[in-house]
Amino acid sequence: MSADVLAQFTRRPPPPGERCELCGEPLPDEHRHLVDTTRRSLKCSCPPCHLLFTRPGAGQGRFRAVPDRYLTDPGFTLGADGWNRLQIPVGLAFFFRNSALDRFAAFYPSPAGATESELDPATWDAVIGSTRLAGLLEDDVEALLLHAERGKPATCTLVPIDVCYELVGRMRLHWKGFDGGAEARADIEEFFGRVAARARPLPAETEASGAGNPGGGAP
Repeated sequence: MSADVLAQFTRRPPPPGERCELCGEPLPDEHRHLVDTTRRSLKCSCPPCHLLFTRPGAGQGRFRAVPDRYLTDPGFTLGADGWNRLQIPVGLAFFFRNSALDRFAAFYPSPAGATESELDPATWDAVIGSTRLAGLLEDDVEALLLHAERGKPATCTLVPIDVCYELVGRMRLHWKGFDGGAEARADIEEFFGRVAARARPLPAETEASGAGNPGGGAP
């Protein structure tokens, strides 16, 4: 993988009190982001600059506004066999489509940052690519966040790409030892609780459409 793609997911969260990286206006601690598709990085933005890149046609240029939508599919299932086919060694992963490379990328967070997992296009299509959430995913600015806990069904949530930055940063900050430690586990649980609280479920399907691999047990 290229160093630029990895750098996108290892950048630390921006410090408080900084300014919009387009116009220089002061920013609150909580602010929106743009994806710089040329440099494969996030840019902090003020509301007017963010709004500028949400207009029709704006997504064809260098900068793309990161949306603020969280979606789940109540019909999504992913069994242990499906997870194993994705070749993800831990119970966390996120997937997004890189428009510059014209392919999907798979990453899993670790204490060292984000690690890319080789993602065969045929495997993606068979396991996740045909799901409703994958069909809604916006290139570069949104990701599918998968979470699998032993003994529980795996969950899949469509999230803004900067949420994945946050997850990577949290793990780097709190992880201790081999299993992360109690603090890291509690922090990850709080993070996914917040994601679940914000997620809006898609309407139920009127007919079966093969939403994921059958068998909802986690690996």
